[in-house]
Amino acid sequence: MISRRLILAAPLLLLALQSTPASADIVSTKDALTDLVYGKADAPVTIIEYASLGCPHCATFHEETFPKIKEAYIDTGKVRFIFRDFPLGAPALAAAMVSRCAGPKRHGGMVDLLFSSQRNWARAENPIDAIAMVARMGGLGPDDVQACIKNTELMQTLQARAKEASDKNGINSTPSFLVNGTLISGSVPFEEFQKTIEAALKKAK
Repeated sequence: MISRRLILAAPLLLLALQSTPASADIVSTKDALTDLVYGKADAPVTIIEYASLGCPHCATFHEETFPKIKEAYIDTGKVRFIFRDFPLGAPALAAAMVSRCAGPKRHGGMVDLLFSSQRNWARAENPIDAIAMVARMGGLGPDDVQACIKNTELMQTLQARAKEASDKNGINSTPSFLVNGTLISGSVPFEEFQKTIEAALKKAK
């Protein structure tokens, strides 16, 4: 579990904030701000994950635990899973923005790519260039990445949402999860999620 001060100003990104022409390959800010959701809207249990794309424990969760939750609960209609960005540091904020600029249909795939390649970009000397290399695999070119990270509205909204999660829900580390309002902190084993999910399912009956 990673716990740091939430980045409310990102110098790495602010250096790039200049006027730029719109790109045909990135979506509107409204679409970019759409939540990444898995599962049925009427599922009795909702899990909200707060994650930083630069967080190793978040990557571990998505590689090892999320597939089990998906198979047992999301695919069976019992759980609706919502992924929300809680970026810790400028590279993670840039990665979150780029993943969203790919659009709702490609957002999940971009998140997977960024988690699986996390070691290559999170501590790179030039993280923007490293993220751009990953984004290329997801269908975004270098110009798309530059246009995306210059979107001040997107950046400020993601920061504001993270601050709200911290202020209202006590989220101060990643990954953190709300299971029908019950907080789970850290990349805990699937069995721990199972206990909490099963308890929430019983209450929902």
